Amino acid sequence: MRTQALLDAATAESLLAAAVAAPSIHNTQPWRFRLDRDSQMLEVHSAPERTLPLTDPTHRAQYLSVGAAVFNLRLAAVHLGRRPEVRLLPDPHDPGLLAAVRLTGPLSADDQPSGPGLYEAIARRHTSRMPFTGRPVPEPIVAEMTSAAHAAGARLHIPDIAGTRRLLRLTAAAEARNHAHPDRTAETLSWITAPGRDAPYGLPVTALGPSDAGRRMPMRDFTGALPVPRLPALWFERHVQLALLWTPHDRREDWLRAGQALQYVLLTATAHGVRTSLLHQAMEWPDLRAATALPRHKRCHPQVLIRFGYGPDGATTPRAHGHSVTRPAAPPATDTETG
Repeated sequence: MRTQALLDAATAESLLAAAVAAPSIHNTQPWRFRLDRDSQMLEVHSAPERTLPLTDPTHRAQYLSVGAAVFNLRLAAVHLGRRPEVRLLPDPHDPGLLAAVRLTGPLSADDQPSGPGLYEAIARRHTSRMPFTGRPVPEPIVAEMTSAAHAAGARLHIPDIAGTRRLLRLTAAAEARNHAHPDRTAETLSWITAPGRDAPYGLPVTALGPSDAGRRMPMRDFTGALPVPRLPALWFERHVQLALLWTPHDRREDWLRAGQALQYVLLTATAHGVRTSLLHQAMEWPDLRAATALPRHKRCHPQVLIRFGYGPDGATTPRAHGHSVTRPAAPPATDTETG
């Protein structure tokens, strides 16, 4: 006899609604989901048509994005009272299958991830590209963010003032390179959506932030020379709080773990009312990415810089809603493609 399905349609919809709220580079949402009702498995596949060949040629940022979606899946399963069993890169013969999630039964007291308000923070988390107040985030919250990264298999380094300046200089150098590279600029512009355009992917102009009037904060300029309305330059916080997320190895599975750690950190911050934005520019150039590594850690592989602090909430970005499409297959299964 077949046991009662743990992954019915309503449960799958709840899982997918959480998954697609994950952050992704340029809001490309580079994932697909396939639900196999027979095995009760939700597969997470890459979406090759929503990648950035120049900005992300190795697909590392894509894996970070998918890892963040997987973490949201885990949180949603726990919220539903189910234990998620996650396998990363489960099939060596299918490189596009990045993860598989199966609900195995009721939760136990030791199930992870845990943390007050994390699931509720999924809907509230938005990237804030606006200036922060400069008020320091209390050490207990920073420690909780650091512990979250470690629990997910990554590390979170909080630099001192000199280290922060070094990381900002490297980010500014990467931003300058991006501006000097016409093809990269064009690739970025292709993911910017004009006002009034109803697009499920990409970044609407309304979600972009201002530049720093003091030229200290190297926020990404997505529009370049595009003739669109711009926010006036504003003064950003003088004392920037940064965190470097890194891993001891740099394999595909490490990128997926780093993505889960990233989302764990972002949701922990959100649950405490802390705003975040990502500085990824230096990670897009191999030499600059290597330069962001911690000098005393020979096995430090930087993954992303996180700017955090107190300030205005970030603008929402669109999401492609999940929908079920039955396709002929053997055995019969349901494909759910979403962003």
